[in-house]
Amino acid sequence: MPTATATLSVSFAPSKKPHLSFCPFGATSITLTNFTSPPIRRPMTTSAVSIEKETVISERPHTFLRQTDGEDNGSIRSRFQSMILEMQESVCGALEALDGAGKFKEDAWTTPGGGGGISRVLQDGAVFEKAGVNISVVYGVMPPEAYRAAKASAADQKPGPVPFFAAGIGSVLHPKNPFAPTLHFNYRYFETDAPKDTPGAPRQWWFGGGTDLTPAYIFEEDVKHFHSVQKRACDKFDPSFYPRFKKWCDDYFFIKHRGKRRGLGGIFFDDLNDYDQEMLLSFATECADSVVPAYIPILEKRKDTPFNESQKAWQQLRSGRYVEFNLVYDRGTTFGLKTGGRIESILVSLPLTARWEYDHKPEEGSEEWKLLDACMNPKDWI
Repeated sequence: MPTATATLSVSFAPSKKPHLSFCPFGATSITLTNFTSPPIRRPMTTSAVSIEKETVISERPHTFLRQTDGEDNGSIRSRFQSMILEMQESVCGALEALDGAGKFKEDAWTTPGGGGGISRVLQDGAVFEKAGVNISVVYGVMPPEAYRAAKASAADQKPGPVPFFAAGIGSVLHPKNPFAPTLHFNYRYFETDAPKDTPGAPRQWWFGGGTDLTPAYIFEEDVKHFHSVQKRACDKFDPSFYPRFKKWCDDYFFIKHRGKRRGLGGIFFDDLNDYDQEMLLSFATECADSVVPAYIPILEKRKDTPFNESQKAWQQLRSGRYVEFNLVYDRGTTFGLKTGGRIESILVSLPLTARWEYDHKPEEGSEEWKLLDACMNPKDWI
């Protein structure tokens, strides 16, 4: 290993300003904060203004939907909102019970024209370094570049600003123990209205989401268990879903500049509207309900496994790759940043600590090398 390395340590500490120190032959460290100081003002053109500024509230409302949408009218918007609220409660409850020491901090927020969200973060607990579980319901107008970030299909481009509705739940869970894997899940529903310059165009809608596993070390029985739960959820609706969405996941979470995938996959889908809305709502709900049984049994087995400093450093290197993907390629992050979304909620996916070393290469045949091989050559786990 080279004697001169560069290490990037990322942490979120309240009430501190960002700090950057650099030594050309030693370490680089950067501390990212909760930005409790006044927000940075950045220039924005009129066409890019899309989501109204949020207001933090002391108590969560009964609904984030506009009155014109109706609270209990049985619409897809209303029922999807109910699903993500219930999921946030159940997942956070399971994670707190497993951690035993950490508690989720909750921030609720609204926007003047309707919409809002709830951000929950458990930080520096007994099991979790950082766990974020966020829900949001937003209305706005997205500029063309944000629409391209939200919609994968190049054949369906809007010429001007596009009114939209979006609701979703997103979570990234970073355990402390390097033998316990990181988990990401996200389930969302989008609707777009006709642009102002094309009145009368039909409303479009689609579902997206997925759940994927990112370990630092491979325990094959854990990965098989995880994928088996995903497959059971998919098979209840269509036997083609699991192989189709597994490949989609492998292809999506690909760090192009590294030539490797972020982790060991799971399922991922987007722009899904070629089935009945009711069926897809049920499918998204089933996938969301599978998160806890897919993940918690793995954590229960691995959270107390003894580890050394070298294994922890490897986990932090893998966390660095996680940061790279999220900030460079992830469409959800890109969409949030381009639409002026709530920064704390968007970046909650970043780990508390991460590491970069110059030209790090694990020894061939080592457990670390086996992980990289699996990230380069995805396999069928079940």
